[in-house]
Amino acid sequence: MFPQRLDAPQAYAIAQALMHGFNLHYRMFSAEAARAKHRFESMDWQGQQRAQRERIAFYDLQVRACIQRLEEEFEASQQSMAVWQQVKLHYIGLMVDHLQPELAETFFNSVTTKILHRTHFHNDFIFVRAAVSTEYLENTEPGAIPTYRAYYPGSREHLEDTLQTLFEQLQLACPFEDLARDVHLLADRMRHKLASLTLRPNFQIQVLSSLFYRNKGAYLVGKIITGYTELPLAIPILHGSRGQLILHAALFGEDDLHALFSFARAYFMVHMDVPSAYVSFLHRLMPRKPPTEIYNALGLAKQGKTLFYRDFLHHLRHSSDQLRIAPGIKGLVMLVFDLPSFPYVFKLIKDRIASSKEITRSQVKDKYQLVKRHDRGGRMADTLEYSLVAFPRSRFSSELLAELQAHAPEQIEISDRDGDGQEEVIISHLYIERRLVPLNLFLMECLAEADTKPERRAAMEKAIVEYGNAIKDLVATNIFPGDMLWKNFGVTRGGKVVFYDYDEIEYLTDCNFRDVPLPRNEEEEMSGDIWYPVGPRDVFPETFGPFLLGHPAVRDIFMRHHADLLEADFWRSHQNRIRDGQMLDVFPYERSHFLHAGETGLATQT
Repeated sequence: MFPQRLDAPQAYAIAQALMHGFNLHYRMFSAEAARAKHRFESMDWQGQQRAQRERIAFYDLQVRACIQRLEEEFEASQQSMAVWQQVKLHYIGLMVDHLQPELAETFFNSVTTKILHRTHFHNDFIFVRAAVSTEYLENTEPGAIPTYRAYYPGSREHLEDTLQTLFEQLQLACPFEDLARDVHLLADRMRHKLASLTLRPNFQIQVLSSLFYRNKGAYLVGKIITGYTELPLAIPILHGSRGQLILHAALFGEDDLHALFSFARAYFMVHMDVPSAYVSFLHRLMPRKPPTEIYNALGLAKQGKTLFYRDFLHHLRHSSDQLRIAPGIKGLVMLVFDLPSFPYVFKLIKDRIASSKEITRSQVKDKYQLVKRHDRGGRMADTLEYSLVAFPRSRFSSELLAELQAHAPEQIEISDRDGDGQEEVIISHLYIERRLVPLNLFLMECLAEADTKPERRAAMEKAIVEYGNAIKDLVATNIFPGDMLWKNFGVTRGGKVVFYDYDEIEYLTDCNFRDVPLPRNEEEEMSGDIWYPVGPRDVFPETFGPFLLGHPAVRDIFMRHHADLLEADFWRSHQNRIRDGQMLDVFPYERSHFLHAGETGLATQT
């Protein structure tokens, strides 16, 4: 219940300190995004990746700093609940006309749940639902940059002039290699896309004002509008081999933008006064992508977590199916469950990891943090990490509850917290990922019908080729997946193969890739055991085959496309390339989207 009057003198000061802490955080976040432009212009690729990693820690650092200030100045943890109710009301007042109110709410929750030691989200002292609307929010200060700009070609014939103006107004501090050439190629692609459409009086191109920076690329994102038709659009801008800028590709439609903003890729850096306006614009382009994933893609993962949990609670209220053990082979490290009607899986580390796995709980957490900070190259699923998550006990299948009690008893608590007879299962630590079809199950289904259904054989071949491509994309970003069994990879809705089991992941450069030594005598040659010494980081790629390629059809496809993965020289050559400071390009789009007929060559290192 809210207080009837605001009479606690310290409540407003606490609210102000909380808002100051959030504002400081967002200034740091925005400043790093603004510096991404300079790093792109100066081709500081290593600096760009380092900034992307370091920015992830900004939020937690500022939460801790704010907690320390509140304890030192106000003895915050000793304040009564009546005071904290007033703090929340004052804070709501401070969010009126704020440009990032939804992020400020999440910051308030992060700080207060740690101070008050709240274990769940449903109470009077945090924001369970949004208190301030972000609809139509815009920065109206004099000189403020609008969220998006609109350009009006008038006709297909004037596209070149309009696009020339658009790219010149980006004011990038390095020249284009040949902007007129690239604009002509881009305009041709646009005309082809617009050929079947009647141009209406509202024919226009809208683009978000800030570029989206990630690794070696800058992306212009927007849409083409004519009548009631809206065509999503993204243009990657890269440095050519001579260091000058080129328009590298043209992406059109929702599917292309889904690939660009994939949950398996690193977060963008983009300067936004009003992040909710950017999310709203992007959600119009990708209505199938939930706002939680868009916030994540923009580097605002804490807000993504807040929205995800609200979505999950809403889904629980409007569904009745039960949580179950997730389909597929059970893991030795993680216990995985899902809700069939909800497109995510829940993963927790077992209390006792199988003895065959030489890894601790702390090391598993470190592996997941590595993936969070690293460039995922479109091949590693992003995760949301939660503590003390409450689920209704009635939604658990008996098999799942027994599994939890058998393998993670130290991490679960069954409680009737509210005393209303409605028990909850509280899990102390949890990872949440997008649900994918396990690749081993996908291949089994294809193999069962491959002889009678050509389309299933084609799907199997595509998945096996994608599996090898996934490993090679990980290698390009300095990642060795460790356990490369099919069960540790999944197939997305678009047919992309993504890695999701991280307990054996390593930096490629930390591994020692070796050829299997030749036997020195007949006894060694006939031995069924490994007779040569093996170090803790030794890897023998030629031994992958027996574990991966038992089925003749699978082996045939794999060897035609990816036989080099079974050779130590392949892995060592990429180690040398990485140690020389070269970053390979892992594009979030196919070659068919390139604007230039042949690859012009791109800048590869600082």
